[in-house]
Amino acid sequence: MLSWDDVVTRIVVDTSVFISALIGPAGPSRELVRRCLQGQYQPLMGNALFCEYESIVGRPHILAQCPLSQNEILTLMHALMSVSKWISIYYLWRPNLKDEADNHLIELAVAGNAQVIATNNVRDFQNAELLFPDLSILKPEEIIRR
Repeated sequence: MLSWDDVVTRIVVDTSVFISALIGPAGPSRELVRRCLQGQYQPLMGNALFCEYESIVGRPHILAQCPLSQNEILTLMHALMSVSKWISIYYLWRPNLKDEADNHLIELAVAGNAQVIATNNVRDFQNAELLFPDLSILKPEEIIRR
């Protein structure tokens, strides 16, 4: 018998996608976050990604570009956290990416058995030292088209 986790695509939503969803009034990043909130995708969350979200949503230059108030941003972030599956990472896959700051996304995806990392910075994941053939690195518009 299939469980809910077997049916819904597990996805790691990079901060670049979340910030684009906040700033843009429409577009693929916002649509992807909306679909996560509706249960079409199972977003995965870990300590490092949560701290990154928390750090970025309070930055003045983000707030200046966002049509939402800081309280509305926090409400949206809490809503996304409420549908996210928290994943503990016990094994670090390092060294792997040239940008050390992105390695935690791969580790979260592998630990949570994600099928996709959603990012607007696909180039940052190219030329990885380690390959995970069952993990796709895609832009939000590519995920939505699938």
